Amino acid sequence: MSLEPTVLTGAETALQHEVRAYLDERIPPGTYPLSLGMTGVSDPAFSRDLGAKGWVGMALAPEYGGGGRSAVERLLVVEELLARGAPVGYHWVADRQSGPTIQRYGTEDQKRRYLPGIARGELSFSIGMSEPDSGSDLASLRARARPDGDGWRLDGTKIWTSGAAEATHVLGLFRTSEDRHAGLTQFVLDCTTPGITISPIPFIDGSQHFCEVVFDDVRVGDDARLGEVGAGWTQNTGELVLERGGVDRWMSLMPVIREWAPRVLADDGAALSDLGRITARMWALRGLSLAIARLVDDGGSPVTEAAMAKEMATRFEKESVELVARHLGRAPELAASDPVESLLARAVLVSPSWTIRGGTTEVLRGIISKGLAS
Repeated sequence: MSLEPTVLTGAETALQHEVRAYLDERIPPGTYPLSLGMTGVSDPAFSRDLGAKGWVGMALAPEYGGGGRSAVERLLVVEELLARGAPVGYHWVADRQSGPTIQRYGTEDQKRRYLPGIARGELSFSIGMSEPDSGSDLASLRARARPDGDGWRLDGTKIWTSGAAEATHVLGLFRTSEDRHAGLTQFVLDCTTPGITISPIPFIDGSQHFCEVVFDDVRVGDDARLGEVGAGWTQNTGELVLERGGVDRWMSLMPVIREWAPRVLADDGAALSDLGRITARMWALRGLSLAIARLVDDGGSPVTEAAMAKEMATRFEKESVELVARHLGRAPELAASDPVESLLARAVLVSPSWTIRGGTTEVLRGIISKGLAS
């Protein structure tokens, strides 16, 4: 690359300032409930407003309603949204991974059917991967798609499916043959299809973001199949690269840190030292995410780099929650009148799950070691 990976161009800096000015006007502090990163509050109206600004589906091609923008430009928009704790939940998965996956592997009809709605912030996607008893071994999944005339019949159960209760569609991975990896195929499914039952799962913090999705003799046409039969493992692996290397993997606690930092700056003790430690690591992770985005823009496929970013970011987020909570001097209360304390309490409860989403630490370290050895 001719450009240093962590240096912004003039146009990139201008975009950054444009997004900040818009958010100052659209969601000033105190006018919306704060979110913990990408899995927080969902606001379809806000997602549609971002779509109208051209800030959803930025990586999608203009002929399908997208912005045709770079991965770096999308990163800059996303980090401003997450820094504010903006309500991005409705469009998040569709924008980050489902849209680009459909654009890469879908038929022309599928692209024209789904991508414009994603770019407008109108369609919401969830990802049907994890299953009961499968753990992190995705290749062991048992949900099955069987040929049925000119279509398919789907049966099985998905678990921990984020945002499925409000999603318009689910991008599901199903077994189409007994081959462990080459026997998997993806399908794009309307959540209102008969036979699909979505049940929210109460989480430890009282939220119901995760869901169980049951497919009971669901009949779909072959036009629901995404990509070639048996290509689901490869497609899904590429999808996980989009999920692992972005700023969303280290910015979950940012709204809390933004409020905590000014209080700490007047303190010359341990809290200030810990704030410095958090800031330094955050800046390093931001540089890594930006470098990964530039690799993507240069046509690369940074699988190993994305796994490294996610592994380090997971540890950083966990340790940051512990540091901030310790300096509060008491256990934060979920029902606190201070929204920042309430958000910190939520982070204490849910942060262990951050090590699982997008791949466990053990799985990521395996990917990293194989990538570095090859």
